[in-house]
Amino acid sequence: MVRTFVALELSVTVRGRLKEAQDALRTSSSRLTFVDPSLIHITVKFLGEVDEKMLVRIRDALKPIPYQPFTVAAGTVTVNNPKRPHTVWCALDDNGNGERLLSLVEDALLPLGFPRESRKFTPHATVARVKDSDPSLFAVLGQLKGRSYGECTVSGLKLKKSTLTPRGPVYEDLLEVNW
Repeated sequence: MVRTFVALELSVTVRGRLKEAQDALRTSSSRLTFVDPSLIHITVKFLGEVDEKMLVRIRDALKPIPYQPFTVAAGTVTVNNPKRPHTVWCALDDNGNGERLLSLVEDALLPLGFPRESRKFTPHATVARVKDSDPSLFAVLGQLKGRSYGECTVSGLKLKKSTLTPRGPVYEDLLEVNW
């Protein structure tokens, strides 16, 4: 079985700027696990554990998805839920392109047994996971409020393999579709 997901890549510049936000977050007393800046991405659809034989069918389904490159602006760094934060993420403005793309991905994968998402798509890039929250986290987020982390063009999607290790996930590209 292979743990997989469909992702969009952010530019090196945007990821570098998000590292600056991570550096500020490190001053918080919260216990946070940081995403390696080189691995920061947008998850379009998490597929979970997939049989290796199914990978060929998934690749074949994703390859013909038609789309056009689009701009993503990296805005506010915030938490997924202020009352019970689990994730620190950067909210992204993609003018609805991520949601439209998710719909096409789901249309392509539905015949293979992958159900549609029940939650609304919220374009974001995870920068840290919250293990233990402290009020100082919100003070740092307040300092980061109003900052922008740049914009980039997304010009394709990737099917990624994720191998979980004690040092964090290791990603491998299984497919790249360029538009």
